[in-house]
Amino acid sequence: MENKILPILKYSYDNLADEHIKSCFLYCALFPEDYEIVKESLIECWICEGFIGEYQVLKRAVNKGYELLCTLIRANLLTEFGTIKAGMHDVIREMALWIASDLGKQKESFVVQAGVGLHDVPKVKDWGAVRRMSLIGNHIKDITQPISMCSQLTTLLLQKNGLDYLSGEFIQSMQKLVVLDLSRNDIIGGLPEQISELTSLQYLDVSYTNIRQLPASFRGLKKLSHLNLTGTERLCSIRGISKLSSLTSLKLLNSKVHGDVNLVKELQHLEHLQVLTISISTDAGLEELLGDQRLAKCIDSLSIRRLNITLDVQLRPIYLSLLMSMENLRHINVTNIDVSEIDTNENWRKSKRNSSGLHNPTVPYFFTNLSTVGIVDLNGMTDLTWLLFAPNLVKLHVGNSEEVKEIINKKKAKKVTGTSPPFQKLEMILLEGLPKLESIYWTPLPFPFLKKIVKLECPKLRKLPLNATSVSRVDELSIVMKPEEEAQLEWEDEDTKNRFSPLISLGREM
Repeated sequence: MENKILPILKYSYDNLADEHIKSCFLYCALFPEDYEIVKESLIECWICEGFIGEYQVLKRAVNKGYELLCTLIRANLLTEFGTIKAGMHDVIREMALWIASDLGKQKESFVVQAGVGLHDVPKVKDWGAVRRMSLIGNHIKDITQPISMCSQLTTLLLQKNGLDYLSGEFIQSMQKLVVLDLSRNDIIGGLPEQISELTSLQYLDVSYTNIRQLPASFRGLKKLSHLNLTGTERLCSIRGISKLSSLTSLKLLNSKVHGDVNLVKELQHLEHLQVLTISISTDAGLEELLGDQRLAKCIDSLSIRRLNITLDVQLRPIYLSLLMSMENLRHINVTNIDVSEIDTNENWRKSKRNSSGLHNPTVPYFFTNLSTVGIVDLNGMTDLTWLLFAPNLVKLHVGNSEEVKEIINKKKAKKVTGTSPPFQKLEMILLEGLPKLESIYWTPLPFPFLKKIVKLECPKLRKLPLNATSVSRVDELSIVMKPEEEAQLEWEDEDTKNRFSPLISLGREM
């Protein structure tokens, strides 16, 4: 391969525009064969490694990262797996590793032994030459030995290893480390105090681990800009987080640390924070967040649980103000909430005009970035017509909500002017445990990107908003429901039935 195939493939690499995009491409080779890389995490690593350039606004850097990803995909150097993930063909990966090792001359500059069954850190002749190391998806349980002269290492990927111990001596040997990923090591319970000596560290991912607390020395990581604590279900506290003066992205979604009053007050001291994912389960925490529009604008993903939100005449403007101030919100998950009806009429437009200075009532899209909505155990609402204000929705999940009768209510929707038909970007709709649901929409809709419909335990939903032309790529669509629900389906016409009924699987794909 090195003599014949790789030099030919290298032509595509050589034609990339500059060294930055070439570095972005080579970085993808750190992941295992056939690995689906999460685009967002990959771009964050690129940013911290300096591949994207200097941007004061994190969103602009992320957008630039997506542009670079698209360039690599168009050049057939990366493969896209939906909207969230990308990957690299095995042969392309071999070529990337060959280039990264100076065409095979310095194989220890990129040490990549991902998913190969290791139980220990591999032996390396010259640690001083190692710049990036990936040991993803092995069986390394503990790392105790120090690594001497590891002076050039900037990236260390250790996710999915079953780690239960990481020694301080090991950490101390990596003074130039910029990216450290320990995610999905579900045994590891803490980090060594010596982590504060990683003075160059900018990206730390300990998501889906069992860490219970951050060491006191943690606040010494003055360059740390990206901290991912998603899914840390045993993490008791992040007290002192306000000392991380460079933090721009903090992910707390589905961790044990929820947005109570004390946490929100501490987050207010993070002057450079631009991206926040958080769970809230107290009214007081929500109210504290309401009072800080800067923090609200940082919210990328929000989970609201076990609240009793009474949207009466006096409180409604406050909650509308909160929702509309979260202009960067992409994902929202609502679980076990009691809430009254939400207006979709002129009150929304008035609130929007008053809060933003806009005076155009024909542009009522408030949630332009919202792509994922999950609603489970919702009480007090019979419809979700507010979804009209989320034109870029990709995934919708509604479950176990006994009072929901419609997704979009016709009468309320008619009061809203200036909106296009809903669900134009929708890829997946999951409806389950909705005993009163009768309608998604009152007429067939176009679904240019729809790939999956799941309808379970929705006995009154007998008609889907489909006609024979609703979905152009039916080869990519699957419909999941139980036999008794399929038997009760009513189709727009015979052509519609012939087009979509063969796609129904009887609950086997869940």
